[in-house]
Amino acid sequence: MSQPPLNALRAFEAVARTGSFRAAAEDLFVTQSAISHQIKHLEDWLGVSLFDRNGRAPRLLPRGAALARDLTTAFDGIDGACRRARPASHDGAVVVAAIPSVAVCWLIPRLPRFRALHPEIQLRVIYAHHGHEIDVATTDVAFIFADAPPRSEGTLAEPFLSGRSVPVASPVLVGTASVELSAPWLLRTGLLHDTDLSGWQTWLGRAGADVPDRLPGAIFEDFNLLRAAALAGQGVALCSLAMIGPDLAEGCLVQLSDMSVLEEYDYYLIQSSLTPRDAGRRKAREAFLSWIRQEQACAPAMSERIRRYGVRSRKPDG
Repeated sequence: MSQPPLNALRAFEAVARTGSFRAAAEDLFVTQSAISHQIKHLEDWLGVSLFDRNGRAPRLLPRGAALARDLTTAFDGIDGACRRARPASHDGAVVVAAIPSVAVCWLIPRLPRFRALHPEIQLRVIYAHHGHEIDVATTDVAFIFADAPPRSEGTLAEPFLSGRSVPVASPVLVGTASVELSAPWLLRTGLLHDTDLSGWQTWLGRAGADVPDRLPGAIFEDFNLLRAAALAGQGVALCSLAMIGPDLAEGCLVQLSDMSVLEEYDYYLIQSSLTPRDAGRRKAREAFLSWIRQEQACAPAMSERIRRYGVRSRKPDG
């Protein structure tokens, strides 16, 4: 029997994982017709059908679902083995993975202080993607957002910053006069959503307001996009106080209410429990972690940094 067609197996696994031929094509940077050709090639090689094509979209048959599970495990194992075989950092830099909000709002503005203290240490800052497991073989330190400490083999997690989020807006949008914060005012002024509508649905529900079936306002897939829209005066957003402290302190944003959501979420500091073999890099990582904790501890209390804009809050009307 000939060797399994690896390209066809990869294409099939991508279809099963992403849920469509089109998404698999985008994932593998090939055309949709190329994916279809590879799937047909695999089915011809196996001598069985993997999809039920009677509906509008191909649906995995039981044998196809079983094959997909095994392939995902196998490809993950191959990927992990290759990452472990590759040096974590070719240039000896400490690799720091951060979700975009932490990278842009918290870490990068503070990095000049770290460079001043440790000019000899090189950092490599990369994005960590929400919902994706941290690769401990190639990352020294990571910052993520979660509702519970991640429990992944080879990592140590500790709470870093609170995810508590409150309504904020640009003073340009609010104006100079005090306003009565109410559900009608919020809907009239405009809502900005982070990823989905659940944040504002929860906030309005806690406030005792009647929540419309569908809330108006733009949805942003990234906190930095949400923050940019709020700064531009496009609406009221629910933002983490830990991320927008400087915006509030400088008067670029104003807090409209103390009522919050996402209290159960936190930003976590993750470090690999695998000790780098290189003594110099190990020392550099410890220096970075020590500096991060000092920055965290020395940050002034939020109440001392924030200039409230004088907006009166009250229980929103339904």
